[in-house]
Amino acid sequence: MQRKAVRRVLPGIAMLTALAAGAAGLTGCTGGSDGGSTSDSKAGGSSAAPAQPGKYRSLPAPCRAAADSKKLKAMLPAPDSLTPQQRDQLYAGVADASYDGDRHVGCRWTAQTPEETRLLSVGFERVVSYDRGAASDDDKAKQVYVRLLTDAHLPFPGPVTTPGPGAANPGNPANPANPAASTPPPAAPPAAPPASGAPSAGAPAAGTPAPGTSPTAQPELGSRVLEGLGTEAFLDDKLSAAGATAAQSRTVRIVFRTSNVIVKIEYSVQPTLPGTIPPSGETQDKARQLAQALAERLNE
Repeated sequence: MQRKAVRRVLPGIAMLTALAAGAAGLTGCTGGSDGGSTSDSKAGGSSAAPAQPGKYRSLPAPCRAAADSKKLKAMLPAPDSLTPQQRDQLYAGVADASYDGDRHVGCRWTAQTPEETRLLSVGFERVVSYDRGAASDDDKAKQVYVRLLTDAHLPFPGPVTTPGPGAANPGNPANPANPAASTPPPAAPPAAPPASGAPSAGAPAAGTPAPGTSPTAQPELGSRVLEGLGTEAFLDDKLSAAGATAAQSRTVRIVFRTSNVIVKIEYSVQPTLPGTIPPSGETQDKARQLAQALAERLNE
């Protein structure tokens, strides 16, 4: 009788063991699923956040931004023949056509007198990065500025190094690759005065400047990188070639960057009479004063 009872209990024990093993398997699967979910969550959280947008979200009205009456009148003298309405129209400027006023705007002025023609243009560009995960708006604006600086053939500001003897320095015309080029030629010996004491034939009278030169010749300042204007800035000064009948015009261009906005100013003086050369110091100074005013306008 005892042997029969044992045979009946054994099948029940086997069934309970199988059920317990199945439950353990299900528990293991559930744990594996939770572990995979945790791993995915960590991977998603490790992605870098995109850069913040640039400081400027819009641009000022260019004609009004530069409408400082004193600066404009100094840069663009109007002829006396203009009526008050014509003067107001001259200094109001003409806005450039723009299809996106939040990205590109500009304004232009023209002043003509019997002695010269003066042209002024001001442009604003707001740079936007379409992938701020790779570069911020400021980074993209810096790339645009460096490209403009390179196009002007000016050296990019970097660590100050002392060039070796005869080394070329593209930012300093006084130190070319050939050291002999920087040495001025010896002065010619003065000619002996005529015995009669009268000026020689063809020589100008005393105190009279030579043709094509001004009585007080000013040194050329040249193109260069500027300091104290926006985040970074440069000035490009170009003088047209001299001609027998054409006057030499001077064009000063200033480009500066403030955060993600790039400002371009171009100021040109075109004399009427041949041999007249606009001074670089005065032309550059007027352009720089306007550039400083625009930089302050952006920071308001």
